[in-house]
Amino acid sequence: MTTAVKTRGQAQPKAEARGGENRREALLDAAAAMFVAKGYDGTSIRDIAGAVGMLPGSLYYHFKSKEDLLLAVYRKGVARFEAAIAEALGQTTSEPWQAIEAACTAHLSTLLDGGDYARIVNPEFVRSFPPDVLATLNAERDRYERHFEKLIAALPLDAETDRWLFKVALLGSLNWSQTWYRKGRYSPHDIAAAFIDMLRQSGV
Repeated sequence: MTTAVKTRGQAQPKAEARGGENRREALLDAAAAMFVAKGYDGTSIRDIAGAVGMLPGSLYYHFKSKEDLLLAVYRKGVARFEAAIAEALGQTTSEPWQAIEAACTAHLSTLLDGGDYARIVNPEFVRSFPPDVLATLNAERDRYERHFEKLIAALPLDAETDRWLFKVALLGSLNWSQTWYRKGRYSPHDIAAAFIDMLRQSGV
């Protein structure tokens, strides 16, 4: 009898923890969708809480403020890009050009999936966020870009090539594709391969 009671007592916190995590993820998804649809300023805590059937005050159990929620949404978006790149690099060779092409393909596949998180992390969209959170968001972006900096550092480029500008040009081209991409003509891999091939042929 005692053992049975203890087992139930131990299981309940785990179930509550899972429930809390599910609610947190639901809030993140709702916030991402609303930030994209209505803009950060046009979205209220009441809107987000209502979307998941929660009272506005209950949202603060998971996030201290709307700014805190925005940062969590952004970090989740960045984490999706990082996971995609890690998986892609784990399935390719260590040859530098092939590795960066695989990373670019993974970046584009995530960016162009049409999801809200992909829109949230786009630099053009980030500009609409409050100035007081931009420093933190930019730090997250810089941390993500270091994955590309490592891959670019391994490339056999001309000694005079500015690798920082190489990174900026490459990521700028990849991110801009979100404005013109339409499914059908090119795949993310087609675009990544073409960009990398053009860079190689340019003799940088």
